[in-house]
Formats: sequence, C-alpha cells, structure tokens
Amino acid sequence: MNKIVLMGKIIKDPELRVLEESEKMVTKFIIAVERNFKGSDGTRKSDLIPVVMWGRKAEVLCEYGKKGTLLSLSGRLRTGSYEDRDGNKKYIAEVIAEDFKFIQNKPIPEKEYADDKK
Repeated sequence: MNKIVLMGKIIKDPELRVLEESEKMVTKFIIAVERNFKGSDGTRKSDLIPVVMWGRKAEVLCEYGKKGTLLSLSGRLRTGSYEDRDGNKKYIAEVIAEDFKFIQNKPIPEKEYADDKK
C-alpha cells in the first residue's frame, strides 16, 4: 500500500499549467510540513515536500491556495530518476496528491477587498 497524508503550508503561490498535448491541468508546488519535535535550539523544523496535483483539483488549488495557506492532503509517493545536464543521475520523490482540504487561508487585509468609504 502506498498512501501518504500530510498537513503543511504552501511556500509559494502555485501556478497552473495546461499540457499542450493532452490539455490536462497540473500544478507542482511545495509544502512545508512541521516536524513533531523541537530541535536543540527549541524550534520546530519543517520538511519541504514537493507535490503534484492534476485536473480540477489543481485548478481549485491554484485559484484559492496562496503562499502561507495551510492545507491537508492525501495521495501517494512517487519516486523516479533523471539525468541532469552533466549526465549525473538524480533521484526524486514527490507526492501525487489525490485529495486535499484547505485548513486555513491567510487572512486577506481589509484594504484588499473593502470599498472606498471616503
């Protein structure tokens, strides 16, 4: 069984891409997942986890998810490898998200949505 569940914050605004050959929507983003323990300096470190999301879910995430948005997601871990420009073999691991839920969005400053009341 290959199942992963994570909760973390988006570290950069996700961008939606549409693949030319198939017209499928996809986004790749990174979430910071806080560790369950504190380091010797008394702070909690975070792991940066690469995530790939497809289809309508990717579209919704890109529309409403911004840097700092806390979300939970579930999916599966995918590993692979490729050769870089120098011919060195590089290994990757990323989460293929199958479902997600917004836990908390960063509040939008009132000046961003309030009418001018002058």
